[in-house]
Amino acid sequence: MTDQPDLRPGEIRAADNSSSSVVDLKDYRQSQDPLPVTFHRRELDAILWIYGRMVGEGEWRDYAIDHLKDRAVFSVFKRSGEMPLFRIEKNPKLAAKQGAFSVINTSGVILKRGHELQQVLKVFNKTLKLVEK
Repeated sequence: MTDQPDLRPGEIRAADNSSSSVVDLKDYRQSQDPLPVTFHRRELDAILWIYGRMVGEGEWRDYAIDHLKDRAVFSVFKRSGEMPLFRIEKNPKLAAKQGAFSVINTSGVILKRGHELQQVLKVFNKTLKLVEK
C-alpha cells in the first residue's frame, strides 16, 4: 500500500515525477482559462434602467453585452446593423487608477470614467445626440 491520500471528486494528481501533490481541478482550470469579466446584478440593473429610459425616448433600440477576458462591455445601438452609439465598459485592471467604469462614444472618445457606475452613468442625464455630417 502507498502512503498517498485518496483523490476526492474534482481533484487530479500532478503528473510530474518531482512531486506528488493533489490539485483542485476547478483551480487548475481557472488558472489555465480565467473566467471572463462580467457585470454584477446591481451594475446591470443600473445600466438597464438607463437603457429603458432611452428606449422610451426613442434614442436607443438595441443592445449587446460582451463578457471578455479583460473587460465587460454593454453596447447600445440606434439600429442593430450599425456601430454602437455608446459603450459602457467595466475594466477591473483600471479600478485602482482611473476607475473601472467608462462610457465611450462611437468615435472612441471616453465621455466619462470613474470608480462608481452610478456617477459614470450620469453622463446620460444630459441630452446626448448623435451629430451626423
